[in-house]
Amino acid sequence: MQPGRANQSTRPSIAPVELTPETVSVEHSQEEEAGEEEMEDVVDDQEEEEDDDDDDDSPETDRMEPFDTTGLREIGNLASWTVSTAKPGCGVEALRSEDMSLFWQSDGPQPHRLNIHFIRMVSITNIRIYLDFVLDESYTPTRITFLAGTSHHDLIAFAELAFEQPKGWIDVDLTGVGGGRDGNTLRAHLVQMKILENHQNGKDTHVRGLRIYAREEGARRRKTQAAGVGEEMGIGGGFLDEVVDGLDDGWMAEPVLR
Repeated sequence: MQPGRANQSTRPSIAPVELTPETVSVEHSQEEEAGEEEMEDVVDDQEEEEDDDDDDDSPETDRMEPFDTTGLREIGNLASWTVSTAKPGCGVEALRSEDMSLFWQSDGPQPHRLNIHFIRMVSITNIRIYLDFVLDESYTPTRITFLAGTSHHDLIAFAELAFEQPKGWIDVDLTGVGGGRDGNTLRAHLVQMKILENHQNGKDTHVRGLRIYAREEGARRRKTQAAGVGEEMGIGGGFLDEVVDGLDDGWMAEPVLR
């Protein structure tokens, strides 16, 4: 061992790397591809987060299939409509309009009431209301009770609805109300909608539409007549129902003098 060389360690020699233009181009291309893949992953993650946020914050919508009015008739025009209170220009006429940008707006203390009074007993098969939390916010109902009877003195509640940010047409459940062959037809002179609460403790309310449907009388009469014919011919009612449903309104209707 030579003097003065005891604390020096031997280091392995590293051969120099020669960078050719082809090598630099390949490395640069690999870096770009890695960067693009990383950016795509970030964008995908952001889109998924936005979709999740939209699902969480979106209002309730009417997810039912389109309402089929075959064999039904809207009978609201046969009734007298009155409301407990209303802002000028936002009364029954706006509520009955086909324009969903119009609405009934109450103007008084809760509960808010809408009375639909028919001059004779009617058989109601469907009741639908239109609410829109996106447009109305604190004016949107959260709890509604529906009542029915022959007058204001014998009203009985038959349905209660609760909402959280509703938007669109909503069907009132008439299951088990007692009328009709299936027990799901509401027979009444008077139907009352009572709004008990609004979103965000709002005072006044907005309702943008309400529709009441009954079976079209001509279709019901034709089915009754067809059932009598079927009994005489020994044909089952289910088959005749399918045949009669496909007939036009003039078949077996009362004669019209011209």
